[in-house]
Amino acid sequence: MKRTALLHAELSHAIATLGHGDMIVIGDAGLPIPDGPRRIDLAVTPGLPAVADVLRAVLSEMQVERTLIATEAVERAGGALPAWAAALPVAPETLSHEAFKRLARDARAVVRTGECTPYANVILCAGVTF
Repeated sequence: MKRTALLHAELSHAIATLGHGDMIVIGDAGLPIPDGPRRIDLAVTPGLPAVADVLRAVLSEMQVERTLIATEAVERAGGALPAWAAALPVAPETLSHEAFKRLARDARAVVRTGECTPYANVILCAGVTF
């Protein structure tokens, strides 16, 4: 699954161990992280790193076949995809924020960023390269 080395060792390992269909969540600083998934905290200060920056780095390493975001993120962006979602390799499916949080319980890892934009959260489902 993993293509090259990331700077953050925990994130690199999480991506390298993903299997087909496994999920990784990239979230804002306010996303509640459930017990169960591996927690990877990248937050440095409010706003750093941004979800878009972490998303670009993860997508350079991971084959993604499905993406999910909260309906509320689209509603906050006036019905369009939020700017941070521009890098997504496949059009995201939407679900309520509550359903998003329930699904996040089954993720292999949840990555906490310094992003302070509400609903700036995405679930990436691992694909395969063949």
